[in-house]
Amino acid sequence: KKLGGVSSIKVIPDRIEAGTFLIAVAATGGEVLLKNVEPKHLESVISLLKESNIDIKVIDEDIQVRSDGLNINSSNMETNEYPGFPTDLQAQWMLLMCLATKGSTIKENIYFDRFTHILELNRLGCDISLKDGTASIKGNTKLIGANVMSTDIRASAALIIAALCAEGSTTISRVYHIDRGYDKIEEKLSKIGAKITRKK
Repeated sequence: KKLGGVSSIKVIPDRIEAGTFLIAVAATGGEVLLKNVEPKHLESVISLLKESNIDIKVIDEDIQVRSDGLNINSSNMETNEYPGFPTDLQAQWMLLMCLATKGSTIKENIYFDRFTHILELNRLGCDISLKDGTASIKGNTKLIGANVMSTDIRASAALIIAALCAEGSTTISRVYHIDRGYDKIEEKLSKIGAKITRKK
């Protein structure tokens, strides 16, 4: 009925950015401490990563993720409203499942047409097909660099992770999409060893 002011407010961490980095480390391999996150907001993601043989430890407001990038178990996934698996991490998860030891499926329950990244991931060597709102993914994919195009914010993140896993170089066009959802993602990834540069 009546609004009042507050002296200060703390903005919560972005669970989609955090989840993207968790999946990136899971896919490429390595060990990273992701600081200043809210693990409770990522419970569905953490649970599925653990199911996929990714070593995850929650330490207060930090998450430690460790992966060899090789022995990834396949896990079927459905997107759902919070606290379910976020639709905004669907494309990134799809890429991770392309690297898993066996096949898997993804059902999109939020945005039924959110699959434009399938064609671009297939250009990099993935084997993904779509039928009736469910993507079928063949695992154990060997990725090869190619020229690909961003189709939306989250597809852009999936393509960057795929490019980091691929042999050879990859050029991603229309990166203005990713800037709407991630702040200087290439700089953050470079700090943990990624070979990634933005072309002027």
